[in-house]
Amino acid sequence: MPTIPGLELGLLSSEYVEQVYALYQENPAQVSAEWQDFFRVLQDKPGGMPPAPVAILQPLRSGVSTVADNRTLDSHTQGRLQESVDLLIRNYRVRGHLIAKVDPLGIPRPMPPELEPKFWGLSETDFDRQFSTYTFAGSNTQTLRDIMDRLRNTYCGSISAQFMHIDELEVREWLQRRMEESQNRLKLSRDEQIRILTRLTDAVIFEEFIRRKFVGAKSFSLEGAESLIPLLDLAIEKAATQGTESIVMAMAHRGRLNVLANIIGKSPQDIFREFEDIDPELYRGGGDVKYHLGYYNDYVTSTGQKVHLSLCFNPSHLEFVNPVALGLTRAKQDRSADFNHEQSMAILIHGDAAFIGEGIVQETLNLSQLPGYSVGGTVHVVINNQIGFTTPPEQSRSTTYATDIAKMLQIPIFHVNGEQPEAVAQVISLALDFRATYHRDVVIDMYCYRRWGHNEGDEPAFTQPLLCQWIENHKSVRDAYMEHLLALGEVTQAEGDEIAAHRRESLEYALSLARREDFIPRPKVLGDVWKGYHGGPERMEDDVETGIALPRLTSLLHRLTELPDNFHLHHKLKRMLEGRRQMAAGIQPLDWSAAEALAYASLSMDGYRIRLSGQDSIRGTFSHRHSAFYDTEDGHSYFPLKNLSTEQMTVEIYNSPLSEAGVLGFEYGYSLGYPDALVLWEAQFGDFANVAQVIIDQFIVSAEEKWRHLSGVVLLLPHGFEGQGPEHSSARVERFLRLGNDENVQVVVPSTPAQFFHVLRRQAIRRWKKPLVVLTPKSLLRHPACVSSLEDLARGRFQRVISDTTMKGKQPSRVLLCSGKVYYELLEVRNQRHPDVAILRLEQLHPLPQSQLKAALEQFADGTPVIWVQEEPGNMLAWYSLKIKFGDLLFGRFPFSEVTRAESATPATGSACCYRLEQKELYAHAFDEH
Repeated sequence: MPTIPGLELGLLSSEYVEQVYALYQENPAQVSAEWQDFFRVLQDKPGGMPPAPVAILQPLRSGVSTVADNRTLDSHTQGRLQESVDLLIRNYRVRGHLIAKVDPLGIPRPMPPELEPKFWGLSETDFDRQFSTYTFAGSNTQTLRDIMDRLRNTYCGSISAQFMHIDELEVREWLQRRMEESQNRLKLSRDEQIRILTRLTDAVIFEEFIRRKFVGAKSFSLEGAESLIPLLDLAIEKAATQGTESIVMAMAHRGRLNVLANIIGKSPQDIFREFEDIDPELYRGGGDVKYHLGYYNDYVTSTGQKVHLSLCFNPSHLEFVNPVALGLTRAKQDRSADFNHEQSMAILIHGDAAFIGEGIVQETLNLSQLPGYSVGGTVHVVINNQIGFTTPPEQSRSTTYATDIAKMLQIPIFHVNGEQPEAVAQVISLALDFRATYHRDVVIDMYCYRRWGHNEGDEPAFTQPLLCQWIENHKSVRDAYMEHLLALGEVTQAEGDEIAAHRRESLEYALSLARREDFIPRPKVLGDVWKGYHGGPERMEDDVETGIALPRLTSLLHRLTELPDNFHLHHKLKRMLEGRRQMAAGIQPLDWSAAEALAYASLSMDGYRIRLSGQDSIRGTFSHRHSAFYDTEDGHSYFPLKNLSTEQMTVEIYNSPLSEAGVLGFEYGYSLGYPDALVLWEAQFGDFANVAQVIIDQFIVSAEEKWRHLSGVVLLLPHGFEGQGPEHSSARVERFLRLGNDENVQVVVPSTPAQFFHVLRRQAIRRWKKPLVVLTPKSLLRHPACVSSLEDLARGRFQRVISDTTMKGKQPSRVLLCSGKVYYELLEVRNQRHPDVAILRLEQLHPLPQSQLKAALEQFADGTPVIWVQEEPGNMLAWYSLKIKFGDLLFGRFPFSEVTRAESATPATGSACCYRLEQKELYAHAFDEH
């Protein structure tokens, strides 16, 4: 019979055995190998397992149990006490964090009654009694006194953990074993202790130096949370031993300068020169404040391993950089075929108030385990200042911890006292081992404080006078750790002073360099993957041919209609595939979805990675794309775009979670790390893009001017007035046009499938990289006139302006200028009643193609009225921008006016009947039928 510790002694209660047996019946892997063997032997005996597992205990127990004080207890009493100890152990694992000493402020925390032995019927007389600790680290039996000491050391010291919400038993047991065996303490060598002291010294002296040399300047000091620097240092060192070659970091402004100087490796003289701010010409019309800037560099570990570090640029919108950093991380992983997500990782550094307060955090966490967005686990470090600007926790959250939002994931949350650097070292080591083992996120909540106000010019004593008094009299973490090492005899005062003196000397020298008249800041250059690409103004040579040979188009379209043998396709989709075969044969013109599929297919075959994500993007909101087919008998999927050839580049199309800001931020970040990929985000309706307005405003349209970051991300925004109401009509194009400066973003409204094909290929192929906003159609997806021929795809390129070829050699009574869906409705009215009216299409709204528009109007006589026609209210879409650009006389030749809906605070009416009435009136005005 296999041996189960404590069983023969009667130390295991019958209830406990029943619980273990229930787990075994559900899944043998849920219990230990010893228990599996035990139950297996019983099952193999004649008669099998007893009907009640408690019956197995009787022949194994003698009826009495030996105890430390030589008294005897009956088995029932001993079983009850053992059960109480088991429950006490479990409650420390679940709630021990509530009394942990993680707060350097020392604010008292109430003792939950269930953490007291007496709550479970255990008295002082039981403290020296032996109990089974089969499920607890250490020997198989321990006294209650020893159990309590180990529990408090493990879960209630300078480290605490929340992990019992994790569903998988194996994961919980892994964490229990790792924490309980070491009692959450890391044995450090003298060299490791000196390294921590050195990094703390770097952090403390850097802040002191900044405050002394640049009095009153904003730096968003790290003081009070200096343990972040050794934490990151140890994280990089540990990650390198686990095979990590690249780390992407993101953080808000607090402590950023310290991290830049002491971790990322930005030269202090460059930082000091930014404080001096004596080079205004370098930043004319652009740039950003120094505590928003990012940097990248190679970090060499103590063992000589090289790790590439990237600290993302970040605006003041705190947590919105999170999905951007994860997208960049995923791009790095995909570029290097790091399918296991082991070579690159992300570390996100948060503030406590922002982590619980900003919804983008939840959106980012939700991406964690999704196949299209996972990066193999992110390390989250919360710098818990225990205040947000002037707002204390009790006024800023409804949860116990700032990190409680992370309990939505099956991950551990570690709380650690930032004043205990060796506890911080234990936590980051454990966190990285967890990530490497389970490829999941992990959260470190580092409790600290903020020595100064929100910034150096702020007075925190106005609102937190008592806290400020405590902080003013509190020594730095570096000084406290120095005293600790002195007491241990691990370092001498002279050694500590030498480390500090060396750091001060190096900073003084860096400042002297920064103040020299001939100082030249290090140039801001694009990363290696961006070599050969450029931004700035568009040049003639930036245009490219995007057509491809007819035979190749035909071949690709045929491949897109092929399915595996015995694949059971939905009967309605069979008609779609047959239609594509007709298109490939030239019998039927191409619709929108076929042209889009050909753009992706041809680019993939040309070596460009395709990545498209959005809500319902695999099928398409309007059931037009069908990039995957699903077998009607077993449901498995097949992606024709992924099965063109063994030589093609990767094509990825993902349905995203119901999130705009998080997913668009991720795709933007991905585009930063993969310039030779076509990266697209599709909104379910263009109207919903405003949910991601922070990503658009603070990153996509402004990053080049602020940070010299290029991106070719594509936004597909369904747009068009069709009587669906104010939230399903407008992508609010006017916002993009107001944000444009002729160099920062492209906005196009392709009106044919061929135009969409060419603009997608143009975006991928050309070396001039700018974000692209595409207003995609809804009703035009199936409009009989919105079609193209294979020849339209084979020749030419994207046309910024499309002339009216029917008016060649004629003089119209008026010229209607428009974009998008409204063209087809104007065309229908023109063909019925007004053959003397020309209709031109402005396919690119930004940068405005003035030369092409001028050329398209060249044939018309001076004085011919040009009327801009749009379905949208006059204060929306393009009219205001065009009016500002051209005034009342277009190119000095043509009277310029508009036909629009009346200006409005809302894009469209909610009445379909009213919509049709307004459309009728719009066209009557356009053709002057009143």
